[in-house]
Amino acid sequence: MTRRIRGLPRPWLSLFMLLIWLLLVNDLSFASVLTGALLGWLIPLVTYRFWPDPPQLRHPVVLLRFVLRVLGDIVQANFQMARLILGRSADLQPAFIEYPLDLRHDFTISLLASTISLTPGTVSADIDRKRHLLLIHAFNVVDEQALIDTIKTRYERPLQEVFECSTP
Repeated sequence: MTRRIRGLPRPWLSLFMLLIWLLLVNDLSFASVLTGALLGWLIPLVTYRFWPDPPQLRHPVVLLRFVLRVLGDIVQANFQMARLILGRSADLQPAFIEYPLDLRHDFTISLLASTISLTPGTVSADIDRKRHLLLIHAFNVVDEQALIDTIKTRYERPLQEVFECSTP
């Protein structure tokens, strides 16, 4: 469970924002670190009230592995998409897939939908909250069940492990 620190409502988000800032400015000077730390402290402090049911981070190491996996999948999917686009368009099999969600928390569902949309060749199109389905459009679907299984194992299960709120 994440400990609440008075004046620092989201310590992991603050650290993440500091790291992103340092990557963006590509500088490790005192001024850059101070600016990043200030932004990492101030933005979560100001936006804290807009997060009515904040997720609890359980395993930050699993989250890091998840982010690295997503980045690797994005690079790999770019090459696959280039090969598909440059190949014969008659061989493409675009499809809509109803993906059964095990996640129940809005934040983790949004994170999964965003992850799917970030990966070239797939986009999250709709969420059916009553039936717990995510509608996904994929550029080329050879085996629908294989795609569902891949998303379950590579994205959804790590999110369930990372966040306390993700299990029903």
